[in-house]
Amino acid sequence: MNRIDRYTSWLFFGYFLGGLLIFLTLFTAVDAMSTISQYKGVNTATIFSYYLYSFPDIISKLLPVACLLGTILTLTNLNKNNELVALFSAGMSLFRIATPVLLWVVLISAAGYVMTDRLVPRANTQKNYIFYYDLKKEPHRFSTVKTNKIWYRTKDSIFNIKTLSAKGDRAQGLTMYFFNDDWDLVQMITAHDVAIEGSKWLLEKGTVTLFTKDSSFPLTTDFKDKNIVMAEDSKDLQSAGQTAEMMSQGELKHFIQKNKDAGLDTIAYEVGYQSKMSFAFAGLVMSLLGLPFSVGRARSGGTMLNLGICLGLVFAYYVFYSSGITLGQHGSVPPVVAAWAPNILMGGMALVLLKRLNH
Repeated sequence: MNRIDRYTSWLFFGYFLGGLLIFLTLFTAVDAMSTISQYKGVNTATIFSYYLYSFPDIISKLLPVACLLGTILTLTNLNKNNELVALFSAGMSLFRIATPVLLWVVLISAAGYVMTDRLVPRANTQKNYIFYYDLKKEPHRFSTVKTNKIWYRTKDSIFNIKTLSAKGDRAQGLTMYFFNDDWDLVQMITAHDVAIEGSKWLLEKGTVTLFTKDSSFPLTTDFKDKNIVMAEDSKDLQSAGQTAEMMSQGELKHFIQKNKDAGLDTIAYEVGYQSKMSFAFAGLVMSLLGLPFSVGRARSGGTMLNLGICLGLVFAYYVFYSSGITLGQHGSVPPVVAAWAPNILMGGMALVLLKRLNH
């Protein structure tokens, strides 16, 4: 790395870190004001813990925006000071000048992917725990999702499910534990298959075990079909079904395979699996797309205009990205296409604009 590359890198990191800090502060401040006004009486320590566990997920989503902002402002600053003209005169192309910036974007994106895969799922679990237990005061709605089981607690029962469809309407491997007011176990129900229709659950191929004080041994009976009415409808379980952000890629891959083996719908999980990988390239795609718009406006208004273009590019990318994810989750397009099409389209547009700029 020569002196020019080091100078460009320092400029980029200054704008990148400054932009990331500003976006993080603004987002947290606005969201915190809404949270405090909605959940009154919550102590400051709880709010602080809630947002502390929210930061990894927020930062991972802001990294591409900060990379784009750093790229555009770095080249805009070079252009405004006529340093780009000098570098062009020395025989350096725009892509060569931006090479150290793009390399840093790749490294930042890789670090963001590792954080999203390892840190974000654990932080999201803790954040949801605080949200349901301390903010909403509804601990029965908190569910812990693992690769092999979904644990769920209601007011008088605890149950787990081995596999749950993405829509929350089919489940397999159900075990339910019912308790009295003193939290003594009074009944256990198991079922191989479950059809969920709102608060009505149809259990298939299972057993009912009763625990009474009058008998030293539990009484167990088998059933072929059994209807039960739950206090909570399947909407609470749908949040447990959409588990992509709560698991690492390895866990998610294993979870998808288990659902496929059980014959359940895995489209939402597959889209989540692919989107985690595709979003890791968002910073690079946005930065490449921002290069052509970083030159040519060195005079007054150029910086503000480039900032406006930066926001427009971010908006355009997220529109494409969210639209692709929605189409994929509804089965309109394959998961791979849904997750990667935005990167391919926006990346192709960036290459076309760069090629035209060189001419």
